[in-house]
Amino acid sequence: MSNNISICDKLIQEFVDNYMEKIFYFCLKKTSSWLDAEDLTQDIALNVIDGLNKGTIPNNYSAWVWQITRNVYSKWAIKNRKRRENINSIDIYDIEIIDDEPNIIDEMIYDEQLKLLRRELAFIKSEYRNIIVAYYLENKNVKDIAKSLNLSVDAIHQRLHRARNVLKEGMNMTRVFGKKSYSPENIGFVMNGKDGNKGQPWSIITHLLYKNIFLEAYENPQTAEQLALELGIALPYMEDELEFLCKEELLRKIGNKYETNFKIISKEEQLRIHNENMKYAKDITIKLCELIDIYMSEENKRVNISYVSYENAKWLLLMRAFDYIWLTSPYAHPVYNKEDEHPKRPDDGHWEVIGYEQPIDFDEPKFVGLHGYECKDIRELKKDIDFGQYKFYKFDLYNKSPEFLNHNLVYQLWLICNGLKEETDERYINDLLKYGYLKEKGGKLIPNIVIFEKGSANKKLINYEKLLKLRDEIVLMMGKAKDISRGYIIDQALDLGWLKYDENTINTVGAYIYK
Repeated sequence: MSNNISICDKLIQEFVDNYMEKIFYFCLKKTSSWLDAEDLTQDIALNVIDGLNKGTIPNNYSAWVWQITRNVYSKWAIKNRKRRENINSIDIYDIEIIDDEPNIIDEMIYDEQLKLLRRELAFIKSEYRNIIVAYYLENKNVKDIAKSLNLSVDAIHQRLHRARNVLKEGMNMTRVFGKKSYSPENIGFVMNGKDGNKGQPWSIITHLLYKNIFLEAYENPQTAEQLALELGIALPYMEDELEFLCKEELLRKIGNKYETNFKIISKEEQLRIHNENMKYAKDITIKLCELIDIYMSEENKRVNISYVSYENAKWLLLMRAFDYIWLTSPYAHPVYNKEDEHPKRPDDGHWEVIGYEQPIDFDEPKFVGLHGYECKDIRELKKDIDFGQYKFYKFDLYNKSPEFLNHNLVYQLWLICNGLKEETDERYINDLLKYGYLKEKGGKLIPNIVIFEKGSANKKLINYEKLLKLRDEIVLMMGKAKDISRGYIIDQALDLGWLKYDENTINTVGAYIYK
């Protein structure tokens, strides 16, 4: 209690020392009467002292004092019917806005009301919010605010009036935050193309906040205010995030609304696609396995698997056959020309992304990606080599080899595959051995991947008509499944026992190179 009295005394003394004279001249300017100014200043002082004696400890003392000043003057002006006369006799640019009705800000000066004010300030547009903060919390006059914002005084008057109405409306309503404010949802992504120099889009789309913005605004344009409420994020931050996402071309702005700028597959759509795929996945896989067995028979020998077992080679061959038939079928998605492979994006990116709403209520096959090699400096490119590796998330195979090899490693691997060991650089050989792309046998380095020989496709095939018939049957079933992916084929081949995963499965399963 004694502590409150001490604070009260200090604030009263501060009022007398720092505010009394300023308030008197404020009142003198408003009333044009020395006597009226003295009366008003006395009334204001009594209101301030009475509030402090009742235990009020304002968070912003200056704003609190000046709000009492404006409130007392407003009541005096109404009572004496001098408000309009004073507006005519004083320079309009020096007049602060004073409502005839009680000001909502006055009712929010104390601690609990200030919390509500801050809440409302968090949900009004920046064009209004900045003016309210400057006028009521920083105690700036209209003329100074207009100058700082490069606006006319009339514009400030209009916006301040509108802002106060918005605040009043907000004060009288219960803010209902959306479900995503307390229970964020998730999206998985598939991206094709080349990342931007800052890692876009992956460096952006993995953030949970952005995922929920994308979900909320997908095929449902939303204002910044609507998104702020749905996600429970203060509007100043939401506005900034939305402008950033537009700049990165992940959102697009339509008028004052924002919409997601890429496709998101809903849970319901994913389930429909999954059920369609499951109808045909087994039959497609059976025919693919039969096709590969004929293609790789002793009579044909179309691929060099001298260095790996057929069981290991099957993983790659199954994916290559699936990709080739799918991409050459009339049901494949359009393939872009090289010079226009994917849309141009910020920071030298060329990419497309598709989102998948998560979590799903069914067992989705594990993803299978196809990775090449990296060459960050074109000057390091000694030879353009056709190297790739299917990366299987099944059995955590994905993490058993590097995500990408650099060009130097791939070049050394190509030299070994072509019998040019004398040209290799020992600095890279140890890494290739460590990762499993090479192995030592009888004192020799040999590849541990599947090798394709360029031109081998021109050799005559045994059972060509049978292969052609199988391919046509697979294409027909792919047309019915429409969106079947590599993971379905891997799962079915494992269930059928055609593929095996055991202690003999190599880390580099799925890797290939062309000699």
